[in-house]
Parts: sequence; C-alpha cells; structure tokens
Amino acid sequence: MTSETPKPMVLVAAAALVDVDGRVLIGQRPEGKQLGGTWEFPGGKVEPGETPEKALIRELEEELGIQVKEACLAPFVFSSFSYETFHLLMPLWLCRRWEGVVQARWHSALAWVKPNRLTDYPMPPADEPLVAYLRDFL
Repeated sequence: MTSETPKPMVLVAAAALVDVDGRVLIGQRPEGKQLGGTWEFPGGKVEPGETPEKALIRELEEELGIQVKEACLAPFVFSSFSYETFHLLMPLWLCRRWEGVVQARWHSALAWVKPNRLTDYPMPPADEPLVAYLRDFL
C-alpha cells in the first residue's frame, strides 16, 4: 500500500457531438488555460447539487450556444485519470441531436473530425483514451 496523499476528485461531464457525416466535434482549449492549445471534447465540471447530465446541458449551452435535451444524451464511456493535483472522472455521452448552431464561445477553435483522425489532434491525457472507443464504435 502506498502512502500517497489523497487527491480531490473532480467530476467533468463531456459530450461527443456527432454530426450527420459521422464527424465528432472537438474544441481547442484557449492558450493561458491549463493544457491550453490541446483539443478536448466539450463539457465541464459538475457543480455541487447538479447531475452530470444537467451540467453537460449547461456547459454545451455556455461553450457552444446549443440546446440539448437530456433524452438526446446517450451514456457511452468514461475516463479516469490522475493529474498531479486532482483525480478526474469524466463520463462521455454521445449526442447526435441538438438545437442551434455550434459556435466557439469558450474554445479558441472548433473542429469536426472523423473518428479515425482524432489522434491527429493533441488532447489532454484524460481525453486520449476516449478516442479509441469512438473510432471503434462510430
């Protein structure tokens, strides 16, 4: 047994938005932010008292300007990754239906990418393992 100091757990809900051509949306984290310049699946931290689904719906509205109904979120896979100062647990939902036009409100850039090309984009360590599942499933 190790004597590792326990790290706070951070729960982040993320979405793989899939368009009619089977491409997945990723956003580039702004420079100056932690892991700035890397590409991630949209989403964000679950606030106290919030369900992961409600947090994801809120984050997609804030980050992308789209409205998503909870019924359109399909639980898919999750990532569990230990960063230096916290442990991240990130469930990923698939979403093929939303209202509104996707726009980069928070990310410095957005890209619609075929699943087999997602590895061409540098991602945060917690996002990387999700790519293989998307590639194999989509």
